[in-house]
Amino acid sequence: MSKETTLKLCLVDMNNGHPNQGIRCFKYLLGRFTTRVTETNPGVTVSLAHVQPRNLGELPPADSDLVLSSGGPGSPFEGYEEPWCTGFRKFVDGVLEDNLKASGPGRAASMLNVCHSFEIVSHHLGVGTLQPRDKRKFGIMPQYPTAEGQQGYLLRAFGDRLFAFEHRSWEVVDLNERRLRELRGSLWARESRDGLSKGRGLTSFHYGPGVDGTIFHPEADRAGAVAWINKPEMASAFKDAYGEETYEQMIDTLNDPTRVARTFSLFVPGYLTERFNELAKVRGWRTLSAPQQDLAEFNTTPQAA
Repeated sequence: MSKETTLKLCLVDMNNGHPNQGIRCFKYLLGRFTTRVTETNPGVTVSLAHVQPRNLGELPPADSDLVLSSGGPGSPFEGYEEPWCTGFRKFVDGVLEDNLKASGPGRAASMLNVCHSFEIVSHHLGVGTLQPRDKRKFGIMPQYPTAEGQQGYLLRAFGDRLFAFEHRSWEVVDLNERRLRELRGSLWARESRDGLSKGRGLTSFHYGPGVDGTIFHPEADRAGAVAWINKPEMASAFKDAYGEETYEQMIDTLNDPTRVARTFSLFVPGYLTERFNELAKVRGWRTLSAPQQDLAEFNTTPQAA
């Protein structure tokens, strides 16, 4: 049994130096998770590396345990062949390879890729076709887990639908089932229940052992959503695209505890808890209980300055 006493977290910031609500949310969720870990395991130290590949050329430390990789502005092909992106993609390959070689869960690093990171990883691994959308998709939108997704640890708490914030001009379509089988992965969610009526986008993958991703933003809280909704240019663009009635419904969604609030409370915390517990069993640490929904926390997380 390992005598390791340090849990090494990494937040990969793909925002290219731009301020971002998602990074604030990720830091908050990682802070809450750190508190849970250290309260349950007083002898364990938790470290956090915050790296910025696109603007600073920084990459995740090779000895990271749990990695969250964020969304960010611009095209996922921008800088794709530059050292920061080739290094990032090599890190993803290493996580997959280490997990495939490992003798069981908890013996290698794991990572969750969101939005911009999801787009890069999906294209790199060849699980589908990455292409520009005809129109930008933004706002609070439903996501539809597949049968495999409803059984997987990342989405099983949500049944056949969850709600999450989206803001993207790209999409992954045309699932490459053969490639996904090679990676020992599976498709976990789509933007349409039937795969077509609301769009063809593939919105969540279990790429393979140790590597997962979503194109939507499961970290979004009320403060972040409201900051976006209250921008006049965003509100106007949303109303032009989807109508006044849908805009009002989106605002009402923020008050529904079964929608974005539930995703905020259970998605990223559930991911961190599941992956930590796999490590804990190997390292002789106490495991964590499943996260519980806290509507007050969703409503009152610290806002960015």
